[in-house]
Amino acid sequence: MKKLLLSLLLAGALSCFGQTSGTSSSDQSSSSSSDQSTQASHAKHHAKGAAANAKGGADGVFVKKAAQGGIAEVELGKLATQKASSDDVKQFGQKMVDDHSKANDQLKQIASQKGMDVSSDLAPKDKAEMDRLSKLSGPAFDRAYMKYMVMDHSKDAAEFKKEANSGSDQDIKGFASNTLTTIQDHLKMAKDINAKMGKQGKTIKKTSQKPS
Repeated sequence: MKKLLLSLLLAGALSCFGQTSGTSSSDQSSSSSSDQSTQASHAKHHAKGAAANAKGGADGVFVKKAAQGGIAEVELGKLATQKASSDDVKQFGQKMVDDHSKANDQLKQIASQKGMDVSSDLAPKDKAEMDRLSKLSGPAFDRAYMKYMVMDHSKDAAEFKKEANSGSDQDIKGFASNTLTTIQDHLKMAKDINAKMGKQGKTIKKTSQKPS
């Protein structure tokens, strides 16, 4: 009789242990699944937060200005290929069209990934400059266009350098850093052409002032 009681007690204890173990394993699995879901939610929220910060902060302002500036460079470059009298200016204008079109496409792709809207229209100040240059032709256009290119690329280089050094969004920051090299090359070219035209202008002026 005692043996029978012991056997029943032992069987009951084993059954209870099995149920407890199964419940514990189920709880651990449920807890692990919950933790993974929470981590995924946090990661998604962090990504959305980063995109929102880029959109509304200094990065967003940079993207907007860079997009408008790039469009202006392309349109002014097209104008230079049509109205310039100097081959150097025509070639520079075509380079602006090619290089800035490529950069514009890259920036649009990044902006799209961040949920940012970029304008495809000229900014009012760029439209005013376009109108001013459209009224010029020949050497007068060459001088005015190249002078503006030096001024504009100097400003652009400073803005792209600031974003490359201080930007928060890594993708936008990387775009600024990569494009900065191109802008600096454009600035050097613009300065060289501008200086060359200045020397030519002085030579023509001296020649015209010589007594006949």
